Amino acid sequence: MHSHNKIPLVAIVGPTAVGKTEIAVQLAERVNGEIVSADSRLLYRGMDIGTAKPSAAERARVPHHLIDVADPDEIWSLAVFQEAAQKAIADIYSRRKLPILVGGTGQYLRAILEGWAPPKLAAQPRLRTALEDWAGEIGKDSLYARLARLDSVAAQSIDPRNLRRTIRALEVIFSTGRKFSEVRSKTESPFRVLQIGLMRPRAELYQRIDDRITSMLAVGWLEEVRTLMSKGYSPDLPSMSAIGYNQLIRHLSGQISLEEAVVEIKHATRMFVRRQANWFKKNDPQIHWFAASEIVLPELINLVHGSLGIDYNLILRRG
Repeated sequence: MHSHNKIPLVAIVGPTAVGKTEIAVQLAERVNGEIVSADSRLLYRGMDIGTAKPSAAERARVPHHLIDVADPDEIWSLAVFQEAAQKAIADIYSRRKLPILVGGTGQYLRAILEGWAPPKLAAQPRLRTALEDWAGEIGKDSLYARLARLDSVAAQSIDPRNLRRTIRALEVIFSTGRKFSEVRSKTESPFRVLQIGLMRPRAELYQRIDDRITSMLAVGWLEEVRTLMSKGYSPDLPSMSAIGYNQLIRHLSGQISLEEAVVEIKHATRMFVRRQANWFKKNDPQIHWFAASEIVLPELINLVHGSLGIDYNLILRRG
């Protein structure tokens, strides 16, 4: 497919708490854009505070897609997300709007930007049950370590806390005799992509994370988790493995104090930031990096126009 026949797509990437939502909303307002979330936790209804979901005011300013589309006990595979995101992007462009993909879930972003084709292998219920039993015996961390030894490339792309994806990768390996990372193929991306990366000094980013955690707790994060528990959502659900939810569930269950939970949340978030760096590398020539605190919107608008070759009739410059 010739590049000029592809759908233009802006992707705003970077670590958690760097300020992607704020920049994306401001840019979308000025380039007649709509936002498609590439965050695996924003899918779920009722998980608002702890996922730093865009506020009602932000979503009123700019349409957002793939937020609040599933209950916490619904499973969204990478393939399901990819199909939904591609449909949303095509719909936005069909209405002469500019699609803007925003998020920090590296796997979700890469699947869209690079045209991943997840392995089409039917589920193996007996093997999956055996792997689940094995995880129960040795623990999910040990199971993840087994995957890392069998396929280190696949392990790097999977969150160690995501037992479901670890099991799926092992299921493919044992069923096919091939590495999960080799079975997954790529097709030509239907998008003409401009990637914008946001960064901050690590110390500043960590302070923003700490401040955000404090703010989330102050506005009712603990009550949000208590409500989810009262609705019967199991702590073992993939959605409940989101950073902070697991720790606060353990606190509400009397296993750890709130202070211990907060320490664990901060530590887990820092670890997550370091894993995100593997997806969004500073030396990646495809990403245009900006210091989030020094962004100049007119510069971004000119970059969008120049890189994607979009007619100015599509861009609504304001103010």
